[in-house]
Amino acid sequence: MNEHAYQPSAALRRLDRLAGTWRVTGGADGTVTYEWMDGGFFLIQHVDMEHDGRQVRGIEIIGHSRPFGAAPGEDIASRFYDTEGNTLDYVYEIEGDLLTIWGGERGSPAYYRGRFSGDGNRVDGAWVFPGGGYDSSMTRVGSGRD
Repeated sequence: MNEHAYQPSAALRRLDRLAGTWRVTGGADGTVTYEWMDGGFFLIQHVDMEHDGRQVRGIEIIGHSRPFGAAPGEDIASRFYDTEGNTLDYVYEIEGDLLTIWGGERGSPAYYRGRFSGDGNRVDGAWVFPGGGYDSSMTRVGSGRD
């Protein structure tokens, strides 16, 4: 099949609401920036924040998995890489104003769920995981379209 036959899915394009730079507050404090890779098939997140007294810096690549020669997977999957050598996998979804980031796989007991404000410049929610969790909000400080 022609490698250019696929287009970014509607579900992936909904993540465009994240494009830009955000100030994160709550259980983790710092900034994250989301930007589209050329072609629009992957959203790249740059992370620079402090969580539990530890500096977290890393990059996350978000999009549909598509092994060589295969059709894109259904979920919007990601892998986060940090400066300490850790890798973490997530699944993203946006339905209406609700953003859910599943830890590992869809339906996981570890997830973030937040709601976009009416103007789309704030997301308020919480990370939930077995034995804990914390509130986390993001406020847009840059459009990502500059």
